[in-house]
Amino acid sequence: MNNIQLKNEINKLKKELNVSIVAHFYQKDEVFDMADFTGDSLELAKWAAKDEKPNLIFCGVGFMGQSVKILAPQKRVFMPKIACCAMARMIDADYFDNNVKILEKAGIKKEDIMPVTYINSSAEVKARVGEMGGYVCTSSNAKKIIIKARESGKKILFVPDRCLGQNIAIDMGLTSCVIGDGVDPKSADIICYNGFCSVHQLFDVEDIEFYRAKYPDILIAAHPECKPEVCAKADFVGSTSQIIKYIKELPLEQKIAVGTEFNMVNRLREKNTFVLSSTKPECPTMNETTLKDLYATLLSIKEKNMKMR
Repeated sequence: MNNIQLKNEINKLKKELNVSIVAHFYQKDEVFDMADFTGDSLELAKWAAKDEKPNLIFCGVGFMGQSVKILAPQKRVFMPKIACCAMARMIDADYFDNNVKILEKAGIKKEDIMPVTYINSSAEVKARVGEMGGYVCTSSNAKKIIIKARESGKKILFVPDRCLGQNIAIDMGLTSCVIGDGVDPKSADIICYNGFCSVHQLFDVEDIEFYRAKYPDILIAAHPECKPEVCAKADFVGSTSQIIKYIKELPLEQKIAVGTEFNMVNRLREKNTFVLSSTKPECPTMNETTLKDLYATLLSIKEKNMKMR
């Protein structure tokens, strides 16, 4: 079947099976277009948890599907591809425990550590953080969460994204370090785990300089998963949803270069919007899901339902 036929069949099965489909902003257009709701990771999880349909197909990466099950354990959640976010794979429960031990050896007691994990982490890491009385944050509320976490008077251990942790520290006028960078963690307000997003690492200061030289009046927007030096030179730094809102409120004639995933940037506006990179910053795991995978998932739900009758 071609894509048009696949889309028709998907829509038929979706109605027949009482299924909702959600898709992250970074999904391919062909998959994104089939969704009943689109958003960033937390928006999708919150919407899906309130959705009354019992079956949900989640087009994203593994930790996002887990987030739905955490918020709505009664819901049947299907993922066409259980693609794993590269950043989320950089930390597991053992790595988390080992980093806590590193801090203990540096002279920081475990009871004096307040962990905060970015939502881009597995359920087991979130559980470890919860066991220590910590918090889960998103890129949009990370600053608020860290402000709350600091009320404990403890050292903040931020996992897994070092860039988000460093950027929040800079924004708050705090000191930060990355575990293993040679800096004494006792001297830092926020201690960052050494993880990162492979896509957002593609953006460099040189890319900003290129666009500013070509278009003197251009604006630069960056996601806080970008390097601190990139965010420092951007006109706006915000989460996926915040970037979308910021750009929608700009005059159409205003040129802007955006430092985040290609698929999302490509859908923002038809004119005067550029990707802040000389290479295509496309998330490989987000792009694993295809229309064929979506169709096959719906067929599997139908087959399962028939066996249960």
